[in-house]
Amino acid sequence: MLPTARVEPFAAKLHFIPRGIRPVQAALVNAQRDYFSHAPGWVLLTTTGRRTGLPRETLLPCVRSDNHIYLISTYGWQSDWIRNLRKNPKVKVTCNGVVVPGHAKMIEKRDDKIRIVSKHPFFPAAPFGVVHAVALNPAVRPLLVAFLRRWVASRPVVAVRI
Repeated sequence: MLPTARVEPFAAKLHFIPRGIRPVQAALVNAQRDYFSHAPGWVLLTTTGRRTGLPRETLLPCVRSDNHIYLISTYGWQSDWIRNLRKNPKVKVTCNGVVVPGHAKMIEKRDDKIRIVSKHPFFPAAPFGVVHAVALNPAVRPLLVAFLRRWVASRPVVAVRI
């Protein structure tokens, strides 16, 4: 039996954009570090560079639940933070102003991804409090969950245990 090819989302073709603006994003994160380390729906994820072994920090939208943080890669398997996690799943997470160690696990089975986003929906493209208040409104939530179930099919979902 031949291995099946992994289907990448269209956004994976646009991965050159975040790579190109990396210095601007890093400057913005450093200038607003206090805000981003406390903002709901955001997390600063520190991975270990797969080639350099140096710490790499990425600002990501997330949803927090009990002792897990769930992340979805907009750019699919091409994201540098995803590629770093595949080599070394040990991470540090900055949320609510506290840096804690964690262990990342890739969720690859479609049914598991759908179960996670159905239980913990969030809007990955815009993790702002106002957007979440509207998106998680009981009248709108079923639409968000339906969108996420389809959207995560070609993207990795990461569960970080903290």
